[in-house]
Amino acid sequence: MLKRTPLFPIYAEYGARIIDFGGWELPVQFTGIQKEHDAVRGQAGLFDVSHMGEVRIQGPDAFAFLQRVTTNDVSKLVEGQCQYSLLCYPNGGVVDDLLVYKYSDDDYMLVINASNIEKDIAWLQQHLTGQVQLRNISDETALLALQGPKALNILAKLTDAPIHALKTFHFLSDVKVAGVTTLVSRTGYTGEDGFELYVDQKDAITLWRSLLKAGEEHGLIPTGLGARDTLRFEARLPLYGQELSSEISPLEAGLSFFVKLDKGDFIGRDALLEQKTNGVPRKLVGIEMQERGIPRPHYAVYAEGKQIGEVTTGTQSPTYKTNVGLALIDSAYSALGTEVFVEIRGAQVKASVVTTPFHKKK
Repeated sequence: MLKRTPLFPIYAEYGARIIDFGGWELPVQFTGIQKEHDAVRGQAGLFDVSHMGEVRIQGPDAFAFLQRVTTNDVSKLVEGQCQYSLLCYPNGGVVDDLLVYKYSDDDYMLVINASNIEKDIAWLQQHLTGQVQLRNISDETALLALQGPKALNILAKLTDAPIHALKTFHFLSDVKVAGVTTLVSRTGYTGEDGFELYVDQKDAITLWRSLLKAGEEHGLIPTGLGARDTLRFEARLPLYGQELSSEISPLEAGLSFFVKLDKGDFIGRDALLEQKTNGVPRKLVGIEMQERGIPRPHYAVYAEGKQIGEVTTGTQSPTYKTNVGLALIDSAYSALGTEVFVEIRGAQVKASVVTTPFHKKK
């Protein structure tokens, strides 16, 4: 049976088109992917991302545990700060990418991908040591994402909390937003400014309606998974299962900034250190079509008559109308300007390696 978020009962009110997304019934769009994409780039969009997983990690050894299982350096976090990080297998492949929230030295929250919740929790439990309590709070937590250049103005209408002073990748807990107790995080997955709002499931509909009403004058609209994917793609933000997997390391995906090899030992460090020392065999690059055609996931990429990799994500950019993609290819062909060919319906169509991200916020 497919899972549903606490907002499912009101999707129809907003014209949602529902799809099966990794075992969840979720809206791919409300009014159209292009319109929703443009709203987030120009004004604001509101996403229901309550399918994401949340795990509380608590206890005297919580810090040491997270330092051991994640690639980033948890010691750099102060209370009220979060960081992007990854869980890796010993071979350097990725279990999942995630956010680590620090409440205190012995209290953290992990935000993980919906399709990986069971796998991640099993992996974490397998490596538990010391005095650490792990609690899956996914079923009691709803998550709304308010994204776009008008997000701050909209949220400020509903709270007295000092959100103007909130820095990127910082959060405020137990804040009242429209009367709802909320964790307000200045994070997102769109390449724009914005906030992610964690609330009790019973409060999700109240907060959703309050945000849309407050944002009406600013052009805020409900936004689905289709635009979420095109927005994150233009900003070169990875999607697990496409840019990251058990077979793709963070270094191959261009995420070396989030792998702190000098912090001490962690799971996957030896393999990642070897890649860092000897060079990665593959690299994730941006490509732009030079001839007619759209690169789609898993399309083969060629150079000099041989296959050198494949597209991980590709589409026509809704913002720039260019046919672009991300591709994991042999490192020898990863230099900017390199001519490559994408196999589209049996034909090899010319493309070139280009700079990413395709979009940077203004």
